Amino acid sequence: MTYKHCKSLELDKVLKMLSHHASCEDAKEMAVSVEPQKNLDMVQSLVNQTNDAHIMLARFGGPSFGGLKNVNNALQLAFSGAVLSMRDLLNVASTLKAVRSLVSYREKCAQVNTCLNILFDSMSPNKYLEDKIYSAILSEDEIADTASDQLEDIRRKMRAQESKIREQLDRIIRSSHYQKALQEPIVTMRNGRFVVPVKQENRADVPGLVHDTSASGSTVFIEPMAVVDANNEIKVLKSKERDEIERILIDLSAQTGSFAQGIKSSYECAVELDLIFAKAHLAYSMKASVPVLNNTGSVNLKSARHPLIDQKAVVPTDIRLGEDFDTLVITGPNTGGKTVAIKTIGLLTLMVMCGLMIPAADDSHIAVFDNIFADIGDEQSIEQSLSTFSSHMKNVISIIEKSDDKTLVLIDELGAGTDPVEGAAIAIAILERLHIAGAKVAATTHYAELKAYAIKTPRVENGSCEFDVSTLRPTYRLLIGVPGRSNAFAISERLGMDTQVVNRARELVSTENSRFEDVVEKLESSRTQMEKEHQKAQELSIAARKARQEAEQIKIDVDELRQKEIKEAREQAARIVEKARRESETFIDEIEKLKKASKDNRDISNLAAQAKALAKQHNRDMDNIINPVDNIKEENYELPRNLVLGDTVLIADIGEKAQVISLPDKKNIVEVQAGLIKTRVPVSNLRLIQSAKKSTQSKTRTINSDLGRGDMKINTTCDIRGMAADDGILTLDRFIDTQVRTGLTEFTVIHGKGTGVLRKAVGQYLKKHPMVKEHRLGTFGEGEDGVTIVTLK
Repeated sequence: MTYKHCKSLELDKVLKMLSHHASCEDAKEMAVSVEPQKNLDMVQSLVNQTNDAHIMLARFGGPSFGGLKNVNNALQLAFSGAVLSMRDLLNVASTLKAVRSLVSYREKCAQVNTCLNILFDSMSPNKYLEDKIYSAILSEDEIADTASDQLEDIRRKMRAQESKIREQLDRIIRSSHYQKALQEPIVTMRNGRFVVPVKQENRADVPGLVHDTSASGSTVFIEPMAVVDANNEIKVLKSKERDEIERILIDLSAQTGSFAQGIKSSYECAVELDLIFAKAHLAYSMKASVPVLNNTGSVNLKSARHPLIDQKAVVPTDIRLGEDFDTLVITGPNTGGKTVAIKTIGLLTLMVMCGLMIPAADDSHIAVFDNIFADIGDEQSIEQSLSTFSSHMKNVISIIEKSDDKTLVLIDELGAGTDPVEGAAIAIAILERLHIAGAKVAATTHYAELKAYAIKTPRVENGSCEFDVSTLRPTYRLLIGVPGRSNAFAISERLGMDTQVVNRARELVSTENSRFEDVVEKLESSRTQMEKEHQKAQELSIAARKARQEAEQIKIDVDELRQKEIKEAREQAARIVEKARRESETFIDEIEKLKKASKDNRDISNLAAQAKALAKQHNRDMDNIINPVDNIKEENYELPRNLVLGDTVLIADIGEKAQVISLPDKKNIVEVQAGLIKTRVPVSNLRLIQSAKKSTQSKTRTINSDLGRGDMKINTTCDIRGMAADDGILTLDRFIDTQVRTGLTEFTVIHGKGTGVLRKAVGQYLKKHPMVKEHRLGTFGEGEDGVTIVTLK
């Protein structure tokens, strides 16, 4: 696989596009020099890296590679003991910052396990050295005052001396004694020393050292004697400053050298990641996907697009090779897309072997080859005195010598450039030789003899690029199994050529060739008709599917609306019932008061009891009306598994949840517990809700009311200790009403032992109450005579 063949397939242009997505210079250089790999495992690894980067881009965005610089030379110098410049040190800090940014990006994506983790984990951020350099060096020409305590002290003294000198010089230039001698009342510098401009004729009036003169000679720059010592002190301090800066750079360089190997390793990993994410960015720009790889020579590209053709203009095409045939002979008119088709096969294969994703649909298959040879384009050589035919034959000879069963061969216009009869014969012979060698071959041609050869030869298939004669335009669709037609007569006739000339041309074509073209035309017509019918059937299928989805959505919307209206109606009814219940409870309270006030009037007492019972019955009826039990009957329902103890089930015919407390018997009857009620239910009447879970229930439970009253706390104990008998009975009566409404069937009345008056009144009341099934005094551990255990019907 040589550079020449890769260039023929335009791989270099794709790699150039790849380099534009890389950030650092080294990654750009690596991008343009990527070479196709021949090992299937290596190619799979490279493609997996690109795919993982592609996924990370989609979920988290891309990492930043800004600031990465190749500092290997500087690190080597530092490692060997040399002193680095401030620029080199800033480059090292910039690289460390970029590495730290990549490690931070990896931490953000920590929940994703990818094959890039090994590269991320191999990088070692060094914030200590990064901060050390950035805090000491402000720019390529400036060291920070805070780089060291000594430097800060030296510069503080320098500023103090400079301020002192300026004050002295300011006094001189403002002095009336020197006004006439000064050219201008300013302070300036010459040779690093503070001076004042003095007129040439008055130089003797200002004692001091002359450091410079103006270009005209009319001004001399004199350092007054009063500031000479201070200027000398500044000179000494500047010398100390240079020494201290040198010491700081030596220290920073030494520390950089000690971390040189780790920084180099981190930089190399960062550059490799830059290249991998560049591949992912290129995949996004191409709307590429990951193909299924193999080393059996099988190529099946679905909706493949040539990556160098504008996405808006390119026509996706399906291409197969190496599955049910090894050689594909593509025929058809010029500019029909034959060359693009074979280039697409070769270029997409090379891209995958470089670790790139390809612009094709999902589930495309591509083989990894040891060699890919291409003879495409006009390589006529004037210098070597070779014609187009000779140049092609020289390439083909080289290809034949090197081809085997791990080779992909792509030849454009096979046998062209010479006598048609001889050209067709040699083209067939070349295809036979490559076929025997086991190579996978895709070749384009205009020769009818090659169409016949493909029809007669096993594992050799015809292909053609579709051409619309009515519009004189190619559709660029590759049709496998259909030989192409040149359409020369039809095109000439459509362009306006005399019909007699076209008919005469048809007469000159051999009978056998005419018959072959007629068969091809009929095949093409049948194929076109079948495609139209297939497309129509697909459209009908899509329309039917869409109508079904719309109908299902309407049904869902109607059900939701129905449930919503029912819910609103129940909530409104609940509010009305709750109001009526409160009014009835108030009425019952008044009846109790009347009953107490009329103890001697038995008729009034009976009437009050009847009114109270009737009010309670009306309350229960209203509960049933606004909160009916939905019978859940499902035809042919089967439990997903056998029931186990503790399973939560739904009793279908009453809509109540219960817990399984015994397994099915011989009659398939299960004992379940709903609240305090235990009952036996057929298995067919149960619907499994959830598996058994360990849970603890306190005596106080929260019951959610469907009546819209929210959550209310229900106790299983009624404490009436300390109450008078009448008040205690009234409290007990209300408590029983509450227990009946909530469905609890067992509770405890705490009345205490005392004189026994309250216990006796409770017993007498419970004997006559219509909702009480039985009652008894408590036993040891339950409260003995101080409590009564009540069971409701």
